Amino acid sequence: MRPRSLCLSPGLAELLTLRLRLGNKRMLVCTDNRNYLARESFFGAGKEMSDPKTIPQRGTNFADRPHAYDPVTQPQVFAGVIGKRSLAFIVDAIIITVLTAIAYVVVALLGIITLGLAWLLFGLVFPVVGLGYNALTIGGPKSATIGQRMMGLEVPMWFGGKVSPLVAAFHALLFWFSLVVFCPILLWALFDQRKRCLHDILAGVLVINRT
Repeated sequence: MRPRSLCLSPGLAELLTLRLRLGNKRMLVCTDNRNYLARESFFGAGKEMSDPKTIPQRGTNFADRPHAYDPVTQPQVFAGVIGKRSLAFIVDAIIITVLTAIAYVVVALLGIITLGLAWLLFGLVFPVVGLGYNALTIGGPKSATIGQRMMGLEVPMWFGGKVSPLVAAFHALLFWFSLVVFCPILLWALFDQRKRCLHDILAGVLVINRT
């Protein structure tokens, strides 16, 4: 179908052009200063107007977001974090050990019921408990493990957003990898302005005092 045009009177400074297409209608309203694009669905469910000012700028990247916490203007956010974090790790390690022991007992009992089939899960117990613990605590509403909460710490993203369970599990995986492969790499936090370990930087998270 060819476009139909409607010309208003010369006294008005607007030109209205209607374009009809099969299955979709587009209406372009052109004025002297602003352009609006309205789309109406084929079923006539409604119209959605888009203002150019509300459209995100192109070229913006997730990694380009600025840091939400500045160690220069907000030194209290990072004060004593390394010591508190070490104590929190001890508490969390004890909790994970207890949970792992309980999980081993459950798998052992299931192995008896399933004639040994469930015993194949023994190798997955510790990874599942360790990663799951981080995913449910740091990725949960408190944004901190139990040990970190006891020490008054929290774990946000570097731009101030909440850590997702997937990122929290990935953060834990990087931590245990650093701990097993090359433990001294954890000393990176002593030289970082924001007291971050290398696995914190790779995961995009911060460990700060609860604000």
